[in-house]
Amino acid sequence: MKRYCIKSQPGSAEYLDVLDEKEDGFIIRVTRIRGGYEKILEEFISRHLFDVCLKTGFISLIQENASSVA
Repeated sequence: MKRYCIKSQPGSAEYLDVLDEKEDGFIIRVTRIRGGYEKILEEFISRHLFDVCLKTGFISLIQENASSVA
C-alpha cells in the first residue's frame, strides 16, 4: 500500500492511502488529523484527478525508510 501526504494547513496532517486500483481510478483512504481528532474517509478517485494531484504537488509520496538503527 502506498501512502501520500496531502498538502494541508499548519497544525494538521492529512494522508492518502491507496487501498485498491481499478481500471478507471483508485479506492483511497483519507486520514485527517486536526486538533487531536482523527477523521477517516474511504472514497473513489479517478485516475485523472489522482494524476493532477501528483503533478501539482497537492499530494506527494511518502518514502519508506529502508534502513533501521540497531
